[in-house]
Amino acid sequence: MNFSLEQLNTFVAVYEQKSFSKAAALLNKHRSTVGQVIVNLEEILMIPLFERIGRSVKPSNEAELLYRYAKQAVEQLKAFDKLALNLSDGELEAINIAYSSFFPQLAIADVRMQLAKDFPDLKVNLFVRNQQQIKQQLESGQLHFGLVNVHNAKAMHSINTTYLETLSLVPFGSKGGELAKTSSDQMLAKLKSSKQLILQSLIDEGLADKVTLSADFEAIDQLSVIIKLVQLGHGWALLPRSVIYSEYVKQNLVQLKTDELKKGLEIPISLWSLHSSQVIKIRESIIKALEEYIGHILDEYSLT
Repeated sequence: MNFSLEQLNTFVAVYEQKSFSKAAALLNKHRSTVGQVIVNLEEILMIPLFERIGRSVKPSNEAELLYRYAKQAVEQLKAFDKLALNLSDGELEAINIAYSSFFPQLAIADVRMQLAKDFPDLKVNLFVRNQQQIKQQLESGQLHFGLVNVHNAKAMHSINTTYLETLSLVPFGSKGGELAKTSSDQMLAKLKSSKQLILQSLIDEGLADKVTLSADFEAIDQLSVIIKLVQLGHGWALLPRSVIYSEYVKQNLVQLKTDELKKGLEIPISLWSLHSSQVIKIRESIIKALEEYIGHILDEYSLT
């Protein structure tokens, strides 16, 4: 069978939008053009793909079976197209890296310093974004790299994915506060009845059920603000275990040990980037910095 990328892309758009008009707007084409592309594809495949119901459409059983393969093909061809276009380009003068707000700030600093060592003239812009924003901005070309929580992420062939490690979130409280004096066998019950401070990004990324232990909680955007409020005794928070190696945190906060949550909440973290020859060496530098950071944290933790 001989069908084109345009036909597959149109099929995917109509399937996902459940509307010719919405698919046309997404593809920046006229509705009649989208309709004709689908008709042509149906003739080539010799099967019906959509049932027209007023202004919307319903995928046929055959379309349900074909969608996943069409989506994969479109993503792979997009990745091929982007890589081919980038092969002739020169070196990048600046890159944009985004990361979730719960990502350890020391790790981000280590990445920046490693890039400064390996690429002295490279400008690096750093942004806090959630998983969905990172995905969208990578695909649009606004970002070059993203450090993301991938606990519920689907495979994306247009994005290069490197699994790094699981980020462990554990309870922290104010050093010298009431929670710090609670025994480990009583700690969980105490946490559930005390004010909890939660990073908004954890809620946005579908982790609310896992990270919310107390009915009395407040959502906050910035990790640094949560750390300060915990220090002031305003509440407790689930924070990356590695923050304890920050001198500020070490002096003002304490990890709250519980018999039930010895390992904490584990969140898998990956580095996302586009398939581009321009970023291969830069990606290697970022991975090196993060692997060294993770190794250092594991060594420190094994000594505690």
